[in-house]
Amino acid sequence: MRIIAGRWRGRPLVAPQGQATRPTSDRTREALFSMLASRVGSFEGLKVADLCAGTGALGLEALSRGAAHCTFVERDRAAVEALRANIARLGAEAEVRAIAAESFAGGAYDLVLIDPPYGTGLGQKILPAIGVAPGGWVSIETARGETVAVPGFTVEAERVHGKARITLLRSVP
Repeated sequence: MRIIAGRWRGRPLVAPQGQATRPTSDRTREALFSMLASRVGSFEGLKVADLCAGTGALGLEALSRGAAHCTFVERDRAAVEALRANIARLGAEAEVRAIAAESFAGGAYDLVLIDPPYGTGLGQKILPAIGVAPGGWVSIETARGETVAVPGFTVEAERVHGKARITLLRSVP
């Protein structure tokens, strides 16, 4: 697993041992960020939240591409350790707002990245509690057979990559 593009392109990331954390594959992450780039344009200056962050690969990819700040939320202890190691390896401490267990302060995020355990519907459950900026973007990764619908958001795109489905939503201004 590595950073795909930007200032940290090619830099490796670590993941915890075992099956508790399922990092988004490089190929799926590349597809997601291509989908976002064609819609968002530049990532420069964006305020990002990476929920169910695991290794932090999604949020770190956004930072590598120019996002101003990222708030990471993860509760699994081994994943938090890997996330902290990845942040330190990249020297990204100044751009990280928080690493919290199950909740966080903040809001008006320009981009929210959610990669919950498959089959839980967790992304749809937690999104209404997140402060997404008007017109802001949300990516929810689910298993390929799952669908996503959240009041106050429109589905802008869906793509299937292997076992994963990426759903891009936009907050209704």
